[in-house]
Amino acid sequence: MKSLIQKLVETPGPSGFEYAIRDVIREAIDGHADEVRVDALGSLIARKGTQTEDGMRVMVSAHIDEIGLMVTHIDENGFVRFTNIGGISPLTCYGGRVVFMDGTRGVIGIDGIERGKMPMLSDLFIDVGATSKADCPVKVGDVCGFERPFLDLGKRMVAKSMDDRVAAAVAVEALKRLEATPHEVHFVFSTQEEVGIRGATTAAFGVDPDVGFAVDVTRSGDTPRVNPKMATALGDGPAIKVRDSSFIADPRLVDWMVTTAEKADIPYQLEVLEAGGTDGRAIQMTRGGVPAGCVSIACRYIHSPSEMVDSDDVENAIKLLVVLLSAPIVLD
Repeated sequence: MKSLIQKLVETPGPSGFEYAIRDVIREAIDGHADEVRVDALGSLIARKGTQTEDGMRVMVSAHIDEIGLMVTHIDENGFVRFTNIGGISPLTCYGGRVVFMDGTRGVIGIDGIERGKMPMLSDLFIDVGATSKADCPVKVGDVCGFERPFLDLGKRMVAKSMDDRVAAAVAVEALKRLEATPHEVHFVFSTQEEVGIRGATTAAFGVDPDVGFAVDVTRSGDTPRVNPKMATALGDGPAIKVRDSSFIADPRLVDWMVTTAEKADIPYQLEVLEAGGTDGRAIQMTRGGVPAGCVSIACRYIHSPSEMVDSDDVENAIKLLVVLLSAPIVLD
């Protein structure tokens, strides 16, 4: 799993430019799905299983895009100004390194700002080593992601874009381990989640599921002086979402997921996320409405170049997803 996660997190793919990471996912699931296709917004959809009398059409969605930057202007000295793709804090940018989709690399610098002032993205620039606008290797509209190598700390793993590549790894492994299911399961590796849950919205309309699950990271409430307080912690198991700011999980699904985890002796925790959303909203709101839930992985330092997850949580999230998909879904 660590080698797969490392490959996923180190592959660039900001929202709208997921072609390289999509190819990595396609290779990882090769031979394990009954059908694989790419929809109009670039989401990779892998179908597995045949629906039986006790089964449903199920959508499992993990987004494969990451936060990034887009070039807006290049000055006469070759310094690159940019805007954000997704939620980015200037505090996590300064001194960071970036890689553009063509392999060009650069470092983020900052203009002089007043002491004590909170920097803004407009105070920052990317230095790609150019000496003038003419020899700058990037152009307006080019995109880049943060460049930070995968760090193996034993039980804990650190990398940029654990949000949501670690959940994509969970979905990949669950697809591979799912030996028998009464359902027709559509594993969706969705695009453009960080800019408005767009890929999952169109994918859900196309799949037309009876029930769906998002797989994503969530905030961890176990760091010093965390605010707001949150009842999640690294190592306490996958989190079964109750709500986030984008959707309220179907209470019947939540109860069934909890019961299933307890019967399978899989550790879990309950999650209420006050700020942040997932593909669960897209699934829930498609067509006439769909019961939706979410399996989450607690993550520290979300939307920074060094997001941290626990390897036991990852493994138990896979186990939980496989158990959920191997049995009839009860919505009493």
